[in-house]
Amino acid sequence: MARTFVTMAGAAALTGVLAALSAPAMAQYPDRPIKMIVPWAAGGDTDNIFRPFAAEFQKQLGQPVVIANVAGASGTVGAREAQKAAPDGYTVYAVHDYIHLTFYAGISEVKYSDFEPICLVAATPSILTASAKTPWKNWQELADDAKKRPGQISVGATLGSTSHIFPAIVEKMAGLKFKYVSYDGLAPRMNALLGGHIDLTDSNLTQKGKVEAGLLRFIAIASEKRDPESADVPTFKELGMNIVYEVARGILVPKGTPAPVRTKLEESCAKATKEPSFAQAMKVQGTRVAFLNASDYGQFLAKIDNDNKVVMTDLGLIKK
Repeated sequence: MARTFVTMAGAAALTGVLAALSAPAMAQYPDRPIKMIVPWAAGGDTDNIFRPFAAEFQKQLGQPVVIANVAGASGTVGAREAQKAAPDGYTVYAVHDYIHLTFYAGISEVKYSDFEPICLVAATPSILTASAKTPWKNWQELADDAKKRPGQISVGATLGSTSHIFPAIVEKMAGLKFKYVSYDGLAPRMNALLGGHIDLTDSNLTQKGKVEAGLLRFIAIASEKRDPESADVPTFKELGMNIVYEVARGILVPKGTPAPVRTKLEESCAKATKEPSFAQAMKVQGTRVAFLNASDYGQFLAKIDNDNKVVMTDLGLIKK
């Protein structure tokens, strides 16, 4: 097999040529639509949060941002597609905490560090939510019943994701035993809950209208303080359990994406999250705007990766 050797001087010259050729392309970025991979089905929380973000994001980027719902296998189908995408800034990955959980659970080989951070966008407090067909009106009634019937109260969850870990934390802290039923995403879980096919699931304030209509019941919210939008819902802290749990959502890109492209995306994200219309859209979604720049988001991801590893280990859910 023939081999080509390049001298140091030749390599330097070649690098200069490539830089000169790529500079105009970087300066023009983006010059075509950008695909945003959302690894969950349309109509779920993640989709409903990133759609209004994408609308603001594309205003700042000057090109369409097209959402591609790549659902399946607890979000791992979309994660794999994002990981394998060309690192050119034309594919961005809309992620949340599940990427840490599926890795440690052994569901997926894809991990957060396979990507470059761009920005944190939003954070959503979790609420333990019951079907209106259940007999409980509050946490104490639920806890008492669960102690009498260990392993019989059903919880809808995307196994290995946030909707699994959150009720598992509640289960452990309260000394209860639930039965988990697997669903791929929020929309099918909520349909099952509304139909009375499961007893509980993890949801958030987007379901407030259904609660007010008597179709669901909020049991407790995993935030530091009661939310003014649903001031009658107690926090877990009030109930004697130190549980604060938010689903944090942000933007990543494949490793190797050029720094100028990442900077453009980061700056556009910062501007998009400052728009009043985005804040209002997040309020409707029971979510708070929670922008972090690329550097801070990278540190945040490292911290919650370690936190999730500890939680998964503590719950006995980590891959051996």
